[in-house]
Amino acid sequence: MKVKSNIDKIGVGGILLTALLSPCCFPLFAFIGSAIGLGSFEVFGGWTMWLFQGMVIVSLIGFYISYRKHHCLYPILIALPSAGLIVYGYHINSSDHWIYFLYAGMVGLLIATVVNYYRNSLYCCSEKGIDKDKEVQLNSTLTCPVCGHQKEEIMPTDSCVYFYECEQCKTRLKPILGDCCVYCSYGSNKCPPIQMGKKCC
Repeated sequence: MKVKSNIDKIGVGGILLTALLSPCCFPLFAFIGSAIGLGSFEVFGGWTMWLFQGMVIVSLIGFYISYRKHHCLYPILIALPSAGLIVYGYHINSSDHWIYFLYAGMVGLLIATVVNYYRNSLYCCSEKGIDKDKEVQLNSTLTCPVCGHQKEEIMPTDSCVYFYECEQCKTRLKPILGDCCVYCSYGSNKCPPIQMGKKCC
């Protein structure tokens, strides 16, 4: 298991464990703790809330690292407001119901972790079909979908080709919906970034 790709799970797991082992601070978890024989013993004492907030920060760092890998904002968009609820409940709200903001934030971080796990699994599955040692092909034969004319072109490695004019029928080709460039839509080889398993520009 790679620690770097599981920091968010470590953070959220630490949050839940801290709450479970601190029934005085988190009464909702007192029943669960008693059910598994932990009683009402306060494991972390005065460090409970510091450890709890530290684990929130760890989980946010994990979500950011995952975002850098799969480029999906959903987990972060769920995690940030959830962490905000925890901060608001503990540092700003002075009512007797402050603990409910912490519970809501914990649920939100748990949901963000599930979404992040799903996005990471999609990313890993897409990488499995890529041969890292395969040489990138720069030549691609474009086939015009209108007249069938074919021409071999050398694909650029530092830019995307969104439009291409067929030299025979003069039709201006553009990528099919879901493709990043004309080579991915009409070429015999995908563009270099896609061949390498990266996002196209």
